[in-house]
Amino acid sequence: MTAPDPSGRIIIVSGPSGSGKSTLVERLRQLPGTMFAVSSTTRPQRGTESPGKCYDFVTESEFQSRVERGDFLEYAKVFGRHWYGTPRTWVDEARRLGMDLVLEIDVQGARQVKEKVREAVAIFIVPPSRQDVESRLRARGQDSQEAIERRLERARQEMERSSDYDFIVVNDDLARASDELRSIVVACRCRRQDNLERLGKILDTFGGN
Repeated sequence: MTAPDPSGRIIIVSGPSGSGKSTLVERLRQLPGTMFAVSSTTRPQRGTESPGKCYDFVTESEFQSRVERGDFLEYAKVFGRHWYGTPRTWVDEARRLGMDLVLEIDVQGARQVKEKVREAVAIFIVPPSRQDVESRLRARGQDSQEAIERRLERARQEMERSSDYDFIVVNDDLARASDELRSIVVACRCRRQDNLERLGKILDTFGGN
């Protein structure tokens, strides 16, 4: 397998609530050379969640203090309720280790990252249908009918803006979608512009001008 570039890459994975993106990202953890950012959030911790694994749970005042210090690569208020943000320290650590950094973030955050890091690779996870999303949201048992309708409308709006992304993965079959996501990351490691230094060193071994 192609080794990651010493500077690493930023891999953005977005998708509507209920698209199955978290499951796909979890499967991507098996790919060597990748690390995964832990987002900070002001939303309450759920019973099954461990602090520092999926999210770093902070108070709103602490979050705003970090915003003022410029600590976040991206941040956004989701559904007008809770704040989410990606600390810049994850980018620094990934580059230090020469690993690809995977960001599981929403459309707002993805746009901010692409504006700051144009070479970041953005992947959008698409659910197979509205009915599929609604079924997944109801199965969670966490949202009211009003919240489900709001999430469905947001899913439609986000998919309309998917043209901002470099790749689309339709999650109608988990195994195939997982393979596609992994393949995209591996293929990005083979981009010529990411391997110029390695290519130059190999050419040097051939001698000549």
